[in-house]
Amino acid sequence: MNLTSFIRKYADQIGGQYIAYDTDHSVIIVPVTSSRFQTVIGTVRENELYKRKLITLSSKITDFNDGINLKPLLEQTTHFNYCRFKIEENFLQIEAVASLDGIKEETLKEMIQEVANLADQYELKLTGADVH
Repeated sequence: MNLTSFIRKYADQIGGQYIAYDTDHSVIIVPVTSSRFQTVIGTVRENELYKRKLITLSSKITDFNDGINLKPLLEQTTHFNYCRFKIEENFLQIEAVASLDGIKEETLKEMIQEVANLADQYELKLTGADVH
């Protein structure tokens, strides 16, 4: 699957916006409500351990700080279909990861939507604002 062309096409379908980055990274601005949007970054990388290409879809939630209680966030992860929380570059983020081999377009769409919706939900819950 060509991630760039898929995300470009999907952005058109949902009234979002595609931003060109490079062959291994794609950015989609996903509408999550009538007035809110969430940025999702799709990255293709080779998994060294399993020797296969993976797609990672991620979105920033907020700057990480010691005031964020991680236990309830980790407990919430058990209710998600595809996503998990992570801390990267001092940002609390949400991500979904899957093998690029044989992934169905419908599954990828669901993953993008879950990343965007959960990032928006937790961003609002933790910051009270539309930051990312």
